[in-house]
Amino acid sequence: MPDSPRHEGKNITVSRWSLPALVLACVCGFVLVAAAVTSDGSDLRPAGGDLNSVLRDRAREVDTRRQEVAKLQGEVDTMGKKVDDAEMRRELRRVARLADPAGLTEVEGPGLRIALEDAPRSVDIPGLDPNLLVVHQQDIQAFVNALWAGGAEAVTLQGQRLISSTGIKCVGNTVVLDGVPYAPPYVIEAIGDRSQLQAALTASPEVTTYRQYAEKYGLGLQERDLDEVTAPAYLGSVSMRHATVVD
Repeated sequence: MPDSPRHEGKNITVSRWSLPALVLACVCGFVLVAAAVTSDGSDLRPAGGDLNSVLRDRAREVDTRRQEVAKLQGEVDTMGKKVDDAEMRRELRRVARLADPAGLTEVEGPGLRIALEDAPRSVDIPGLDPNLLVVHQQDIQAFVNALWAGGAEAVTLQGQRLISSTGIKCVGNTVVLDGVPYAPPYVIEAIGDRSQLQAALTASPEVTTYRQYAEKYGLGLQERDLDEVTAPAYLGSVSMRHATVVD
């Protein structure tokens, strides 16, 4: 008995939609497999889902990688010392002498801690430029430069050692330090004579301006004397990629 028109219509419908459905299923399967491989068993969505959580996770990940690099570099240095070559031994001794002034060794001592933070969101002054209510890279640089001028032996930002070639850049509402983004509060620590460091901060016009805005508009500013500050060794690259020789 021939099929009825109703049955024929059903067969046509199944034939028309079976191929797209198969393609869609394959695409979904590919996406799921790709996500599993990319996450390597971890959650692709950071805990909390907010920007600060993402930045903290990325900073911790970078710090872990830096620690691994430092460990490997230590192993390379140890093996290098075993090489029986007079010229290499002289170069290694030269590198060791320059490591401390270059910021490649850990330093401990008394100092200061300074924390800078954006003004609270509740601050709403009609006509005021909102850029005046956030911490900018020039604000951080003002405090860091003043501390250097005050004879700081070592300076850190967000726990990362600063050296002469360190760049502090503002990207959106975050600050990028050696390629790692950080959200406020921005914590600066310096090792040195505390009276000299405080005097240098007081003498800085840029620091004075920030203090005035902190008092007037609520920008975050906390300053503390510390009996013990630890500045870890700088773990980033010391090679110059964009510098040119000046005659």
